[in-house]
Amino acid sequence: MSYAFTDLSLQLHDIAASGLYRSRRVIDSPQGIHLKLEGRSILNFCSNDYLGLANHPEVISAFKSSVDQYGVGSGSAHLICGHSSAHHALEEALADFTGRDRALLFSTGYMANMGVISALLDKQDAVFEDRLNHASLLDGGLMSGARFKRYHHADIQHLNSHLNNAAGNKLIVTDGVFSMDGDFAPLADLSKVAKAHDAWLMVDDAHGFGVLGEKGAGLVECVGLSQADLPILMGTLGKGFGTFGAFIAGSDELIETLIQKARTYIFTTALPAAVADATSASLKRVIADNWRREHLKNLALRFRTGAEQLGFELVNPVSANTDVKDDMLSAIQPIVIGDSQRTVAISEHLLKAGYLVSAIRPPTVPKGSARLRVTFSALHQEQQVDQLLDALNTAINQTPLDAD
Repeated sequence: MSYAFTDLSLQLHDIAASGLYRSRRVIDSPQGIHLKLEGRSILNFCSNDYLGLANHPEVISAFKSSVDQYGVGSGSAHLICGHSSAHHALEEALADFTGRDRALLFSTGYMANMGVISALLDKQDAVFEDRLNHASLLDGGLMSGARFKRYHHADIQHLNSHLNNAAGNKLIVTDGVFSMDGDFAPLADLSKVAKAHDAWLMVDDAHGFGVLGEKGAGLVECVGLSQADLPILMGTLGKGFGTFGAFIAGSDELIETLIQKARTYIFTTALPAAVADATSASLKRVIADNWRREHLKNLALRFRTGAEQLGFELVNPVSANTDVKDDMLSAIQPIVIGDSQRTVAISEHLLKAGYLVSAIRPPTVPKGSARLRVTFSALHQEQQVDQLLDALNTAINQTPLDAD
């Protein structure tokens, strides 16, 4: 339905009537598993701070020390006078961490995805995206002007059928860990089909970095794809790393091309240097603290086991055709409810009981697949997982289908 500017109130009414209205919550505490919300202490199960590093003392200390050295604002874009030694050191550390030639910092993950796709493609080219990709990847593909095709989720055969009819430069784009389902892309198979069609593969491993892999380098580390297998690797710093920003890692030629052509890099202010230094401190903890990843996996397994016993509808953790280990789990473990209004009602029931669990609705997820997006942190304890399961069981059973 199309609305005139004068009908914004009607549009807002329709959004609310459909159970799709979104509201912000004001938090009065640091990020962590315990949040202060409207004067109450709430147990948090919806944060992307998977490793519990957003409020880590070493990360905070690095940030404070860097503010004393560099101040707060970076002052300008990287290409003018905003690129500090702190930024440069972090880029070099991230390149080494990911096993790539170079890395390039972006101010946000959205800007990284929009920037790299639009810098590499034009209307003569083609881009192929998983149907469940993050909005930033989809928007980047559309903004590039290239011929845009979406393939069925993790469906190599469907992707291959599109590639057979493509011309120009061909770019395959996928999430590594899908943000709303928590399942894994079939990266090894995607790399093979990309090589067969002389295409490039780009992976946004935002929800895998820190969480997966022996050293925390993400799903790409688990699958073992080299720079030749995976030319474009993107990661965010505001999730497993607990800070802010994003990066693209790849060949020297790729990074130089982005510096020259990625508008979302060229025409925006650089991250504060203190954020870069804080991220460098966080990266050390990501590598050293393997216990955080092991604990996360155990929490997710405990939750899935309990949820299945209670009859909740869970998402398959491993997409078809992928070769990751059977025991791998992401920190994202959604429970599919279906109806948007009922999902919101269950979320509100949980909040009253002291648990913060987000209700995710269309258009973020497909129509009819609204869900409670449960996410875990390395700071959670097993007892808290059991408490959440009890609260979920009560909330779901006490919220009827006609919750609206």
